[in-house]
Amino acid sequence: MPHPLAKIRRMFELVEPIATITFSEVPNEAFLALGMRNYWDGYFAGRAAPLGLAPAEVVHAVFYNFADGEVARHIPWVWGKTTPQEAIAVRERGSATALRQMIGELADSPGLVRVAELATRAAVSAPTEGRALYAGLRALVVPQEPVAKLWHAATLLREHRGDGHNAALVAHGIGGTEAHVLLAVSLGMRAEDFGRIHHLPKAQLAAVVDGLRGRGLVDAVGGFTDAGRETKQRIEALTDELAAPAYDVLSADELDELIAGLEPIATALEAVDY
Repeated sequence: MPHPLAKIRRMFELVEPIATITFSEVPNEAFLALGMRNYWDGYFAGRAAPLGLAPAEVVHAVFYNFADGEVARHIPWVWGKTTPQEAIAVRERGSATALRQMIGELADSPGLVRVAELATRAAVSAPTEGRALYAGLRALVVPQEPVAKLWHAATLLREHRGDGHNAALVAHGIGGTEAHVLLAVSLGMRAEDFGRIHHLPKAQLAAVVDGLRGRGLVDAVGGFTDAGRETKQRIEALTDELAAPAYDVLSADELDELIAGLEPIATALEAVDY
């Protein structure tokens, strides 16, 4: 029997803070030490590395939600400073170090070993078809040190879900920048104040909002219409459905055990500003 989608959503909430440690200070400093010019050089080098020496156009398509030209400011420049293989190793070491620091004594607990095993079973079991970034990560060797293994599993599960989310956006005709606008609206924010898109030229961002308004998804004051709210909900529901196959390998009891084991780790991470 399939797992309830509420548990699939809960797994997303628990996996996300573990996986996104890769974007924190320790891994960033490691990439700067390689000669990266800024945070975003390291971001693109680390996250795109499983795709190999893919051109900016391919990385842009796979990542989906960056504005035109943003990827090309970093890819292929970063490959003049490092290789994909080195970037993968630096990212893993930095992320595992950061995770260990942030969760303290939990890093050496027997429970973490079990959680890492369960998470990895799920993470390497999902279908790769149509999931370019997830497939690239699946081709990597799974680390055996428990903290690194947990981070790696969380990253696989995050990118598997992310690939599915992009498919859901495509199915609903929502572009990358539009997706950020809808997320901002769902958080009660103006698009121009949202961190991932606030830097875009005002005219460009206004055109995106106007396009969503013209489609009946955003109202005159920049909030959701009923149709916009329903579209956002359908996208999230489909994303959960597409993420679910990763957990089919686990029994109901094992998934409950995994959720229970991840919760104190997530709580520890929530207490840390990173």
